[in-house]
Amino acid sequence: MSTTGHDVGRSPGAGGDGEPRRTEAAPIVEAGDTGNRAARPRRWGSLAGLIALGAGLGVAAFVAAATKVDDPIIAVGNRVIDSVPRWLKEFAVRSFGTNDKPVLLLSVLAVLVVAAAAAGRLAQRRLNTALLAVAVVGIAGVIATVTRTSSRGSDWLPPIVGTVVAAVVLWLLSHRPTPDATASGPAESPMAYERRRFLMQAGLIGVGAAGAGGIAKAIRSSHQRVVVAAARARTLPTPRSAAKPVPDSASVGNGVTPYVTPTSDFYRIDTALVVPTVDPTTWKMTIGGMVDKPLTINYDDLLARPMIERIVTLTCVSNEVGGDLIGNARFLGVPLADLLKEAGVQKGATQIASRSVDGWTCGFPTVIALDGRDAMVAVAMNGEVLPTKHGFPARLVVPGLYGYVSATKWLSEIRLTTLEAFNGYWIPRGWSKDGPIKTQSRIDVPNSSAGLTAGKNVIAGVAWAQHRGIAKVEVAVDGEWREAKLATEPTVDGWRQWWIDWDATAGKHVLMVRATDTTGTTQPEERTDVAPNGATGWHTVSVKVA
Repeated sequence: MSTTGHDVGRSPGAGGDGEPRRTEAAPIVEAGDTGNRAARPRRWGSLAGLIALGAGLGVAAFVAAATKVDDPIIAVGNRVIDSVPRWLKEFAVRSFGTNDKPVLLLSVLAVLVVAAAAAGRLAQRRLNTALLAVAVVGIAGVIATVTRTSSRGSDWLPPIVGTVVAAVVLWLLSHRPTPDATASGPAESPMAYERRRFLMQAGLIGVGAAGAGGIAKAIRSSHQRVVVAAARARTLPTPRSAAKPVPDSASVGNGVTPYVTPTSDFYRIDTALVVPTVDPTTWKMTIGGMVDKPLTINYDDLLARPMIERIVTLTCVSNEVGGDLIGNARFLGVPLADLLKEAGVQKGATQIASRSVDGWTCGFPTVIALDGRDAMVAVAMNGEVLPTKHGFPARLVVPGLYGYVSATKWLSEIRLTTLEAFNGYWIPRGWSKDGPIKTQSRIDVPNSSAGLTAGKNVIAGVAWAQHRGIAKVEVAVDGEWREAKLATEPTVDGWRQWWIDWDATAGKHVLMVRATDTTGTTQPEERTDVAPNGATGWHTVSVKVA
């Protein structure tokens, strides 16, 4: 039923104390209405819109969980990530770090909440227009869902069902039958009838929406528990070649960053709003494209292959000078070179492209996988099966390359192609085609907020130049450079710890660090942005000594 209305003046009435009082606004007149009902408070409209939103999202989440596709909110959020310009992505990482995804989800929800409240208020005056607005938002959600590269055939169903439910609920809470036609029992005032009916419907629908959302969460949690149990039930193979042991000199203490980053502290940067939960019993990885013998490998096949264990430092290209988007871990996996040789790389295949189960892609030169470095399809991290957030059941680890061109998690496909024929996810968004990691260093202690006292102190940190190795680290205190002590380097593919003893004097001091790799290249002093291929500059810390 469509509604029309207009504002009229408020007439005074005598209160019990003889003073004028304000009355409710004149009723909104609908077709078939006698015009003798009081107007609903505007907050009722906002609440109706929010309840309709909740019902739509709850039912959509249930349908998504039951059909094992992405929740529409997640799908829309992922589409936003796919569409944002480079500067906005960098702003999000710089401002929120690894919390950028929760912030994005909250932002999407905030927009929907505001839109739902507005639609609810609009429905009090123009119900058909409000329902049309709901339909438009729903169609936009469907388009955002089905146009992703990882879209599946049934991805359209949750947003469609959710939109229909939201529209029905909004109609139900905004439609106003006359009390004479529907009410039973003792006569009551129109406003009392409206209030009772509205609150009863809103309460029942709210409970139903919460129930649908709760069931959806339970379904997904149950699926995740099954997957985790299946992963933990696997016995990791013994590597044919183990990682070199961490030397005692790498445990220098004094606040130096641990040589091996605990898995729980390892950074996570990717485009997935929700970590994909991949069932190892159905997972498979293909190797195709410009190869002589395409391969399809399941999880058991992968675990049965000869493996290597290596310590590798992974770095995000978005890591700013002195940043913490970097970690050093012990990875176990199948050498990528072995898989490529089995498939038979054809002449002219100059690029290795890879894809994750959620559609993310990247690519790097084929020669890098065949130049002797320990690139691998990893299945374990720090002695345990890969955590889901770090790529279970398998991921790529390529020493010496930033993650945006190499570190595909939740791996599903490796494809041999040419450098000209394929661009990974971030390349059209303004990042460089090549992503070799730059020589860098970082001061971990002291930081600018440390409470230092005059006398003996330690300045320490880490330096990295993956697949080249660190030859020297120098530290400057107020412009005077000194060479730092270096921990033993078990592998050139990992970072290197360094430290100096410092006899600090009272006052303010400026500390700087620079590293030189084994090729003789020293990191430049000039600060550059992380885009398009990694930041440069000397990490500088200002401290005050009491």
